[in-house]
Amino acid sequence: MEQLIQQTAAGLANGAIYALLALALVMIFVSTDHINFAQGEMAMFSAYLTWQFIQWGANFWIALPLVMVLSFAIGVGIERSILRPLHNAPVLSVVVVFIGLLTIFHALAGGIWTHTIKAVPSPFPQVSFPGSGYIGAHQLGMIVVTIVMLFALFAFFRLTPLGLAMRAAAQNPASARLAGISVDWMLALGWGLAAAVGAVAGSMVAPAVYLEPNMMASILLYGFAGALVGGISSPGGAVAGGFIVGVLENLIAYFGNVIERATGLYIVGNGEKLTVALIIVITVLTLKPNGLFGHVTVKRV
Repeated sequence: MEQLIQQTAAGLANGAIYALLALALVMIFVSTDHINFAQGEMAMFSAYLTWQFIQWGANFWIALPLVMVLSFAIGVGIERSILRPLHNAPVLSVVVVFIGLLTIFHALAGGIWTHTIKAVPSPFPQVSFPGSGYIGAHQLGMIVVTIVMLFALFAFFRLTPLGLAMRAAAQNPASARLAGISVDWMLALGWGLAAAVGAVAGSMVAPAVYLEPNMMASILLYGFAGALVGGISSPGGAVAGGFIVGVLENLIAYFGNVIERATGLYIVGNGEKLTVALIIVITVLTLKPNGLFGHVTVKRV
């Protein structure tokens, strides 16, 4: 029973990171109808920036806000300089640009910081607390940071004029323009926010894994899985999907190990976690193409 609780808690911690990445993906998708395949590499690059500030002597909690600001500026710059001319371009052209951005960030990280694996210390103190036997301090910290980020974004989009303007620009650009909202700048700000959210995800996951240019490759796939399971058109659904994927992948691997110990028959284990995530995606999309919490968009032509 204890191991089951541990696996569930670890799944929630992993799901917190998947939820952040899924949210970043959805923020861009709902405003542009495109999926940013470079989101993981952008998060990885931001994690390297956080590590660099720490090496220069900054505290993690000082470095992270600075990196979020830098990442925000990078996201806005990418949208304004690279993606704006592609607004009316074919989908394939946009996909090729995203793949190009993925390659560029990967090459930049390797060129600047080398491909040598780096250890990143956890910003959370290793102290005992109720339940510490089931979940580590860093894992619990990731969950708390994710929840704080989600509430902050919810408040921003629901309670601030700028957040409401961004929602209006994403949902109905034509009406937003008639209301005097600069839709182009709202899209750029959306890219900046997505990059800042990705920076938090990358910086949180770096202490849990070794920092290197390939660190976000598989994690981004889990983020995709969470976004698709919850609903790529639903920010809240994508967050829920991230947690669902995180918990399910751990529990399926756990019960696979239990079956193997009981019967000697190997069905699934830790090595197939990514496969499990992809199976979850295929199953959900087959039964409910819009995801568990997504909605059908009807366009009149």
